[in-house]
Amino acid sequence: MLGVLAGFFVVWSIIGVGWFVGRRKILGENAGQTLSRLAFFVASPALLFETLSKARLEDVLGPQLAVAAISGTAVGVVYQLISRLVLKRETPESIIGAMSASQANSANLGIPIAVYVLGDASYVAPLLIFQLAFYNPLNFLLLDATLGGRSARQNVVVKFVLIILRNPMIVASGVALALSALRVSLPDLVLQPIHFIGGAAVPAMLMSFGMSLNGNRPLSAAGGRRPDILIASSFKLVLHPLLAFLTAHFLLGLDGHALFAATIAGALPTAQNVFVAANRYQQGVTVAKDTVLITTVIAVPAMIAIASLLH
Repeated sequence: MLGVLAGFFVVWSIIGVGWFVGRRKILGENAGQTLSRLAFFVASPALLFETLSKARLEDVLGPQLAVAAISGTAVGVVYQLISRLVLKRETPESIIGAMSASQANSANLGIPIAVYVLGDASYVAPLLIFQLAFYNPLNFLLLDATLGGRSARQNVVVKFVLIILRNPMIVASGVALALSALRVSLPDLVLQPIHFIGGAAVPAMLMSFGMSLNGNRPLSAAGGRRPDILIASSFKLVLHPLLAFLTAHFLLGLDGHALFAATIAGALPTAQNVFVAANRYQQGVTVAKDTVLITTVIAVPAMIAIASLLH
């Protein structure tokens, strides 16, 4: 338990440094976005490549992937039903709300939590693969279909594949898993630069995360979406990890550290790219923005509580 708390302390410390740097504008106005892009497009793919090339294929594509898929999909479906039937929201806004309630920040916070708390970045890989290779593309296609008419529904398979191939973390993960499956080991001369670049991923992610916490006030009455935000936030912080635990333990028979990892993955906060998608489609922007902020602030204390309960 002390090791878990120490891991969370490291995470919060780096987030705090990022918050301070962002509040004082030490690195300028757009430093957080620059760090985030560096982590997403360069450092994180390198870290995932190095980690997954050494991982066993059955560990990455096994029960943890099933837990991520079942729990995430279930939360999204339940939110959609409530949004459409009770809150009477239109379909595109309901999709963004469902993404806010069910899509975890598997990169910016998931990878650091996996490294410092779970002890291995590969623990978050199944969640990342499910979301980036299936869940995200599917939701984007649904949004295109509901907002773009008949033309948007054409060439669905091509669009789905392109969304996947344009994501550097999915490409890096796929190449690494292929090398692992073929039992191919790259020479140290190739791996050393990848190792050093990947080392920048975690601090860059956490510091950019801390910078993003400045200047936002959630749950404004003017937005008119407080019920949506509260439901999405509670689903992400409570229902998602609960379903992940139940699926992992009772359906797939996981226990010990594997059960802890699956539950913690479900408790990760809402992914920031949900807000990016909301802006792009101009749907559910308030719900996405506020849910990202609320779950980001509360997620680490919530995960500490989960660690205490499972311990």
